[in-house]
Parts: sequence; C-alpha cells; structure tokens
Amino acid sequence: MEQRHLGRTGLRVSRIGLGTLTWGRDTDQHDAADLLKTFWEAGGTLVDTADVYGDGESEYLLGQLMEGLVPRRDLVISTKAGSVPDPDRRFDGSRGHLLAALDGSLARLGTDYVDLWHVHAYDPGTPLEETLQALDIAVSSGRARYAGVSNFCGWQLAKAATWQLAAPGTRTRLASTQMEYSLLQRGVEREVLPAALDLGVGLLPSSPLGRGVLTGKYRQTTPPDSRGASEHLAPFVEPYLDDTARHIVDAVTTAADGLAVTPLQVALAWVRDRPGVAAPIVGARNAQQLTAALSVEALSLPDEICRALDDVSAPLHRYPDHDWSTL
Repeated sequence: MEQRHLGRTGLRVSRIGLGTLTWGRDTDQHDAADLLKTFWEAGGTLVDTADVYGDGESEYLLGQLMEGLVPRRDLVISTKAGSVPDPDRRFDGSRGHLLAALDGSLARLGTDYVDLWHVHAYDPGTPLEETLQALDIAVSSGRARYAGVSNFCGWQLAKAATWQLAAPGTRTRLASTQMEYSLLQRGVEREVLPAALDLGVGLLPSSPLGRGVLTGKYRQTTPPDSRGASEHLAPFVEPYLDDTARHIVDAVTTAADGLAVTPLQVALAWVRDRPGVAAPIVGARNAQQLTAALSVEALSLPDEICRALDDVSAPLHRYPDHDWSTL
C-alpha cells in the first residue's frame, strides 16, 4: 500500500487507515485479529483508536493483538483523549485529564508510546494553550511521537496550529486533524481543509463511506446485520438516509457501474485522493469488508467521474466562503 507523509512532518502512514470504533463491543477478539492481520498483510500501517472506544476495550484488544499477531514496529498507532462520560461536560481538555488519559491508553495498549496522539475535541472550558501544552509534554516525554487534534472547526484548528508554530522547537507542530469527510459530508471544505492545507496539517477523514451509506447497501432496505439496524448505531446512520443522500448514492452507483467497480471503491477513492487528505479511516465489520475496502488501492478515478461526483454532492457555500467578487 502506498505510504503518505502526514501533514508537513516526516511521519509516513498508509493511505488507508484501520478504524477500531467497534472493537471490544461489536467486534470480538477473533474478528479483530482477522481485521488487523488482513490490514497488515496488505501493507497497512495506520491503526486508529481512542480511549473511549468500547470504554477502553478497543485499546486493550489492540494491545493484546500486538503482542503476538503483528509486530509493534510495523504499526502507526493513533489514539485520542478528551471525551468524557459526563452529561454536563462532554469534553475535558485540561492538561491533567489529557495526560492521565494518555497514561491509561499506554497501559491498555501495552506500549511505551503511541505514534500519534489526538485531542478528541475542542474543550471551551479549558484555555487552548493548556490543552496544547499537554501535547507538548506528551511528545517531549516520549509518550507520543506526533500529535494532532480531532473535531476542531476551522478557526479552532487555525488557532491551535498557529499557536504551536509560534514557538518552533518548543511546541509540537500539529501533524494531523481527524474529521468526518465523505461525499455525504463535505463540511470540512468550508474552513477546516483550507486551514489544514495552509498550515501543513494532514487530514484523516473518519466515516469516509458516509457511515456505510455510500456502499449502497441501504438503497432498498436496512440489512439486519448492518450498523443501521444496530440499536446503538442506528441513530448514527439515520441522518444519511434522506433524499439528498439517496441522490448522491445513486450517482456513486452509476459511476461504479460504468467503471465496473463497486460503490464502496468509488466513494473511498474519491475521498482518499482529495487535496490535503493523508488517509481515510475505514471501520470494517469483518475481514471480508476490509478486503473490499483495501482493493481500492489499484483504483484512481477518471477526472470526469470526479467532476461529476463533485457536482452532485457539492455543498452550498456562500458568503464568506466564496470569493466575494463572484457573489
């Protein structure tokens, strides 16, 4: 699998990442082992998790598999901290919480360091410089090799990345930002992606298949074994089952038919090759699904197909996102 630099850093990652959101909850140890081995054998390196996935079970399971299945040195392990199970405070970006959470992640993963550590979300209750100082401490102490953010809007990302660049050699530059991005969700193109491109921050798209909807499996009905039929994940899928999404999925399916490939391959190739994207994070349910996703390695979409998909999925961006002189 092709390797790409993550942002303006020396870290290289596979251009498809493996997501572990359901590990330890819906994905058991046997299926997780099959997924990790399939990914590794295909040349994949970037494995993404978080301290809250499965209440920590995702990290623990990944750590168990790294012991005997896949060499630690062959993987780029990315995890996140900052989400908390508190209805009054969803995110805690305080220095104390973040560093304690990182120590917990390292213990569950059974490793001395993570390759990439993200702040899971912006915390308005904590000064941003305090949150970012936790990243500096993590890297300077060797507990994380690189650092990034997740779910920061455009101004938040720009402020954070600029703050880190203001003291080179002292502060850790942001390597990445992880955000939802797909043909069904192009909101990052308004401000996040331009900021990331300008500041040298690599984009790691989550839900690159539109929460599974872009595979086309929901066109007629909801498969009983799908996330859309799952009690705790159905609300996650439901927003992308409207008429607007259906129109885009139809276009993806038409493109796939014309290229003799699958809708999954078309949707994933589109987001993988967008400017600024380092590696979409794919969360497959089993090794068969992952193999289907990894088969996109050999596919590059023709320019005319990309333009057609751009047009059919184009979000409505007006003032001040577009050049005023054209309005």
